[in-house]
Amino acid sequence: MDITRFKNITMKKLNLIACAVSLSLLGSACTPTNHIRGNIVEDFRLAEVKPGIDTRSDVLRKLGSPTTKAPFDENVWYYIGQETQKRGILDEDIQKERIVMATFDQEGTLASIEELDNNRLDLPYEREKTPTTGNEVTAVQQFFGNVGRFNKQR
Repeated sequence: MDITRFKNITMKKLNLIACAVSLSLLGSACTPTNHIRGNIVEDFRLAEVKPGIDTRSDVLRKLGSPTTKAPFDENVWYYIGQETQKRGILDEDIQKERIVMATFDQEGTLASIEELDNNRLDLPYEREKTPTTGNEVTAVQQFFGNVGRFNKQR
């Protein structure tokens, strides 16, 4: 066998192996990352809560702390949860989202609990920088601009 032909065959095999290794590494680098934020109330926990019977402390025990309370009404609690998935450098995709609103009467008894339809708008992200007013100063201008501005030693 000619040595040049042997080198060409060996180089082709090495190139194929290198491509296979790089593709496998690339595939594993894009493994999705899942994140859960807030408090996603499960169906079985929601079924445990009974309006007209349960109090605030019962709801806290069964569902956990609310994500937020209404700003102008302490008798309205919101449980907001979201599960997202991120692949590599791409933006996160929302996999699951749930908003539950619990309303209490003046005595602290649960009046109603319902799941809200979020009707989310899909707004595009703007990746450009916001222009700011002022001067853009280079490092040299900044250096010479500061000369003589310091307090004299006494």
